[in-house]
Amino acid sequence: MSQHEAQLMVRAEARSLAEVLAEPPGDAVRLWWLGQAGFVIDGGGRRVVIDPYLSDSLAEKYAGTKFPHVRMMPAPVAPQEIAHVDLVVATHAHTDHLDLGTLPDLMAANPDAPLIAPRAVRAVASERAAVPPQRIVDIEAGETIEPVTGIKVTATRAAHEALQRDQAGNHVFLGMAVSLHDATIFHSGDTIPFEGQVEEVAALGANLALFPVNGRDAVRRENGVPGNMDTAEALDLAGAAGIPLVIAHHFGLFAFNTADPADIREISDAQTAVNLYPAEVGSFYELSLAVL
Repeated sequence: MSQHEAQLMVRAEARSLAEVLAEPPGDAVRLWWLGQAGFVIDGGGRRVVIDPYLSDSLAEKYAGTKFPHVRMMPAPVAPQEIAHVDLVVATHAHTDHLDLGTLPDLMAANPDAPLIAPRAVRAVASERAAVPPQRIVDIEAGETIEPVTGIKVTATRAAHEALQRDQAGNHVFLGMAVSLHDATIFHSGDTIPFEGQVEEVAALGANLALFPVNGRDAVRRENGVPGNMDTAEALDLAGAAGIPLVIAHHFGLFAFNTADPADIREISDAQTAVNLYPAEVGSFYELSLAVL
């Protein structure tokens, strides 16, 4: 197998995201951040949407509570404006990843696209997305599937504060590695470091990682808000797993559960092993691979 040197170019998007995503995907591997943990990934003429949260369903659910989930940034695009989608992916069933306010319109606008979700939440995924069970493709940690020609997905374990399984032994939280057009992009899902994680992630051979960096603390945990890695932990994982590029995300949406992009950059700039980019709306990321 050929080895590749990965480079990531960050470019300002001249058009609205709705205009961009109304067009079919091209060959280039490009990513757009949707806010929180959501991304659109294009490559090889295919389009994947992962963990989109584009509604205000959480603000409606938690209005008047200690953590009201009011948006700090508007949704960059409406779900029905994302066209030519070949595959939708959900890493777990928390609403900011598997959103009943986003998925029905997205799936209706792309009637041929299946939804990949953890086996542990298959029924929930069907209900939230308002699609029949046959449009759900379930997956468990350690499995690799090709739900659409030209797109492979490998699931890993994820520990959203802890590794959790359902009664059948299926993991509730997953990471998803999406391989298309010779590139592998690993979305860790919501996770903290755990034993065996480095080896599991390293085996993916990912060129680019999408890691949450909003961290965790006792206040959030005691109020039912499980945490994630912080920036230093994300850099450590990428470095140990041999992933040269990281887009940091899961910040800037809810005031009680965010991280300062300036702090993310400062921590990243203090090391040279991994190139880490805080996610930005209004830009796109182009991944290029050069054969060594």
